[in-house]
Amino acid sequence: MSVGKNSYVKTHPLQIEHATKVGMPHKCFLHAEIHAIARCRELSKAHRIHVMRFDAQGNPRNAKPCPICQSAIEASGIKEVEHT
Repeated sequence: MSVGKNSYVKTHPLQIEHATKVGMPHKCFLHAEIHAIARCRELSKAHRIHVMRFDAQGNPRNAKPCPICQSAIEASGIKEVEHT
């Protein structure tokens, strides 16, 4: 299990790889899904990712993975994606 969060000051080689792969190389700042994948110690055992986003009041908002994150999720072998 791992947890990730967005960063507007950091990046990761995995972020750059998948951003370039889907034609969005300018989106190099770290997304939460990629952060969680990179931090997962046993990625070969990971089968589900939960993607959650909340507004300032704590209400759930749409958190469907973007094309960059979807590419990274598929490449990691994760089969189930649940999102708010």
